[in-house]
Amino acid sequence: MATACECPITQRPCLNMGHHTFNVPMNLFQENRERLVNVLRKKCESSVILLQGGDEVSFYDTDITYNEFRQESYFMWCFGVTDAGCYGAIDVKTGESYVFFPRYPEEYAIWMGPLHELNQLKKKYAVDHTFYVDQLHEVLQKLNRDKLLTLKGKNTDSGLVAKEAQFKGIEKFNVDNEILFPVIANLRVCKTPSEISVIKYVVEASSAAHRHVMKVAKPDWYEYQCEAEFLAHCYKYGGCRHVSYTCICGSGENGAVLHYGHGGRPNDKQIKDGDLCLFDMGGNYFGYAADITVTFPINGKFTPDQKIIYEAVLAANLMVQKTAKPGVSWSDMHLLSYKTMLEKLKDGGLLSGSVDEMMEADLGAIFQPHGLGHLMGLDVHDVGGYLEGFPERSSRPGLKSLRTARVLEENMVMTIEPGCYFIDPLLDKALNDPKQSKFLVPEVIKRFRGSGGVRIEDDVLITKDGVVNLTKVPRTVQEIENWMAGTERDGKYA
Repeated sequence: MATACECPITQRPCLNMGHHTFNVPMNLFQENRERLVNVLRKKCESSVILLQGGDEVSFYDTDITYNEFRQESYFMWCFGVTDAGCYGAIDVKTGESYVFFPRYPEEYAIWMGPLHELNQLKKKYAVDHTFYVDQLHEVLQKLNRDKLLTLKGKNTDSGLVAKEAQFKGIEKFNVDNEILFPVIANLRVCKTPSEISVIKYVVEASSAAHRHVMKVAKPDWYEYQCEAEFLAHCYKYGGCRHVSYTCICGSGENGAVLHYGHGGRPNDKQIKDGDLCLFDMGGNYFGYAADITVTFPINGKFTPDQKIIYEAVLAANLMVQKTAKPGVSWSDMHLLSYKTMLEKLKDGGLLSGSVDEMMEADLGAIFQPHGLGHLMGLDVHDVGGYLEGFPERSSRPGLKSLRTARVLEENMVMTIEPGCYFIDPLLDKALNDPKQSKFLVPEVIKRFRGSGGVRIEDDVLITKDGVVNLTKVPRTVQEIENWMAGTERDGKYA
């Protein structure tokens, strides 16, 4: 269970999962609220922001809920409240914060633990005022502001609309559901120093779990056993009760299934000696995400063919890390990764001809149909990718799968995750397309079919000077082989 306490250094309220885990200061959320009201005061000072937190969701018609509760991300960004069934309000004029908690009956204490008093919750979450949800209407009326700003807008990754606050009697207020969304979504794009500290922690915890899996995984293990090792390590040592997305533990041909691990393909294959393992997993700490992919041979030794593909993808990853900086277009970085990878595949004998012409023919998307990477924060695919007024989504293959086409800014946290996969339908399509087939060497391509794929995904911070890689795992062929052989110490990555 998450604990609320005072940080031993600052003596300020914080959230953590025990003395061995990171202290998330509640002033992180205070800073976010201040940033939000500073923008909104210029637009509508006499207004109140109202957000509705998440609710526990019943498992169909039963009396249990889906897994452990996770707070709605916009609500978490503003308040840091981990309880379900809450509302939060911010008076734009004064900046004062209000959190409304469910009023539970006395018997709740028998089954769910002691009832917290409002003054305890006020101290725990470092907010200005605490009330019960049934007092929401009355409190908002007393504030007597011109507008009630609610959150409504489309998530451009999912196509789903953010949860707009609703309560009995809201129709009596002057509700505006257009002003808030673009402002708060854009503020989430660039992280504060406090947020960056939490992200660094969860990325380090996830990196350590990946390094552990690479050490213990063996031929004949099942993919889900590797998943279990990752989950246990993140939770036991990092306090990450959740992961940020369904773990992808693809081995052999499953490495070419981009979103492997879902209910129909639940990480259930037995890993064969000689398989490459593509493991895409990231812990989650108080909402903040990590998203790391490692690719390694289960037996600890790359074959010559595996090395060709791995080093092509690594070259693309490193070229983007070297080039990315504020002011650079993320779409240009995607194309740079394609060009770098295609050059290496040509060197490896899979392709022939002009790489520039390959780029014009969109050949890169045959080997890597997904985008280069995405924003990351409180959501693993963080918000703000295609807000109005920013670059729109491209219709070109590969580029259309980018989750943002924005120009990079300082304090963005991004993933860089080029990949190369041998996906039969895409290869068949390319071989039947005169514009693309002329670059493919069929007899060599045939050798790689069924081998799966490679993805190398790092979580990086964009600074004024360029990229800082937060991920700490073995990356070169030699580093991976040394790590798995036990000839490289953990201290190198600490």
